[in-house]
This record gives sequence, structure tokens and C-alpha cells, in this order.
Amino acid sequence: MTKRTPLAAAFHEAKYQVPGNGQRNVQVLKNVLEGLDGSLDSDHYGTGELIEQFQSEMAALVGKESAVFFPSGTMAQQIALRIWSDAKGSKKVAYHPLSHLEIHEQDGLKELHHLEPVLLGEADRLIRLDDVTALGDDVACLLLELPQREIGGELPPYDELEAIAAYCRGKGIKLHLDGARLFEILPYYGKTATEVCALFDSVYFSFYKGIGGIAGAILAGDESFTTSSKVWKRRHGGDLIALYPYFLSGRYYMEQRLPRMAAYYAQAVELAAMYNGCAGLETKPAVPVSNMFHVHAVLPAEQLEEILIALYKETGIGLTGYLRVTGESSCYFEVSVGDSLGRIPQAELVRTFERLAARLWEEA
Repeated sequence: MTKRTPLAAAFHEAKYQVPGNGQRNVQVLKNVLEGLDGSLDSDHYGTGELIEQFQSEMAALVGKESAVFFPSGTMAQQIALRIWSDAKGSKKVAYHPLSHLEIHEQDGLKELHHLEPVLLGEADRLIRLDDVTALGDDVACLLLELPQREIGGELPPYDELEAIAAYCRGKGIKLHLDGARLFEILPYYGKTATEVCALFDSVYFSFYKGIGGIAGAILAGDESFTTSSKVWKRRHGGDLIALYPYFLSGRYYMEQRLPRMAAYYAQAVELAAMYNGCAGLETKPAVPVSNMFHVHAVLPAEQLEEILIALYKETGIGLTGYLRVTGESSCYFEVSVGDSLGRIPQAELVRTFERLAARLWEEA
């Protein structure tokens, strides 16, 4: 077993944890299976009534002709870009410099598919319409991540998103949605999943981010696109003999948590205000546009870690289990609001932030 850092251990041992939906343990799957008929037939290498019905439900949810379940989003998105590249006969695909494909996948897109990423815009901001209109016509596909996680979960204005979609359509550039957190952005936009996804030629979303399932993802688009994706899924080794623990957990937790997304968003706005009320802390965005945001500290990570560990032991409330260093005197962490925050008595949460503010003021 990997040994936890002192901060991670203190976070895990706290009575309450602020971010997420709770511990990711075997109970997550047990909750799903307890209410199911054990005689249900499993899926078999990506086929069978159970998985095919689920895929049809997911296609309808996002307003697409067809959908395919994948064991991972990394696999699904590389395949989506490969399909659009082959269709246009161009190896060029565009995305943000901090896209998951660029910084978290060991160059899989380049090594496995030999595609040529065009890093669009600047690392510290969203892709803008002006960036897109500067693309060459030889680009096969533009990937947009909504929200843009690595810069705090920023979102473009909806009218700019519509303008980008219209431009790409006119230029024959396919538009792919990295919607790992698709359902988390809908309250801010005031749109349905179908309305947002109508702007895109293909769509990916995850079952283990805000939804809190075990693993897995959906890739959706027209019938021709998903038929091609199934071939590539087999080539990638994605047709496990059975996938039901993953997609059944996805369905189970979607039914629970999709109706709560607006509440998570409202709680995130309130929580960010508490962080911004502490000297030396600020959230990005200042006002969240989804249920996630980043908390930046003007304080060395080692010093903030000591403050947080002491705070967790005093209050029983854990704020984060990690810190990422950004400089000698700065660090940050990510917050994603789910079921866990609602379990914390409000008075205890307020007291925790009062203690945090006081400790930070002492260190200032």
C-alpha cells in the first residue's frame, strides 16, 4: 500500500472531508449491486442487452445518435481525435496547452496515433474565438475542455462557445467536447446536456468525476463515428470481457447526483467566498462557474501543510489532502464539491474557516 503523506493522512482521518462524494472504497460498488437482480446477464466484450440499453440511454441524454461505453476517458478521447484525423486526412488536432492529452497521458496521442497537436491559446487562459479563427484549414479537429480544469475550471461565455462552433462548422473543423465534467457546468450555463452537446460533433464525459462512479466514460456522436470508435476500442484493448461493474455504477450514481448538480454549484460559490475571506488565500475563478475551483495560497507549501494538519486535528474537518507547489512561497489545491460538503454541520464548517483565517493572519 502506498504510504500517505502527513497531510493526506490527516485529511483521511478527519471526521469530515469537504471535497468530493466520500471515500472511494469497495462500498461504492456494494451500494450499486445490493439493489440488483443477481441473475442479470453480464455484457460480453462490449455487447449484450444490458450495455446496449445503457449506451442508448446515454446517447439520448446528450442528444446524440449513438454512444459507446469506454473503460477510460484517455482511451476514448485519443480515439475520437484519431477518427476525425483519418476522416479529414490531416494529422493536426488542436487543444489547450494544459489539455489532459498534452500533460497527463505520456504523449499517447503522439506515440500511438502519430497525431500533431496544435497548442491553441495561452496556458493561463481559455481558448478564445480569435485563437480559433487563426487556425489553419488543415486542422482536423478542435478539442474544447469544459470546464478548463487546470486553470481552475474556467468556462467561456456561452455565446462565444456558439460562435466557435459555428466557425468550426463553416471551416470543416470537427469540434470535440472534453466534457469530463459536462453535467457540472450545466447549472452555470442554464442549459441542458443536449443543448450544449448540439454544438459539438463528438462528446466525451466521465462517470467518476462529479458523478462518483467507479470508472469509465461515454463517447457519443453520429452512428458512423461510434461504429469507428468500436473498432478502435478493440484495437486499444478496451473490450474487456465484462464492463458491467463500471457502467452499472455510472447509471446508479448518475440517478443520484445529476439532480444535485445545481446544489453542488451553489455550495461551491458559498465555499469559495469562505476561502476568499482568509488572508493569503484566493480562489480561481474568484466566483466559481461550476462545482470546482482552485485555492491559491501566498504561503510556502510546508508552512500551509502544518497549518492544515493542526486545523484538521482541532476541528475534525479536512479541506484538502494535497498541496501543489507553484513557487517558493506559493501553492494551490483543487476543490470539487459533491455530497461530502452537505454532510458537514454548517456551524462547524464556519468555525473551521474562522480558525483557518485566524491562523493565516498570525502567519502573515
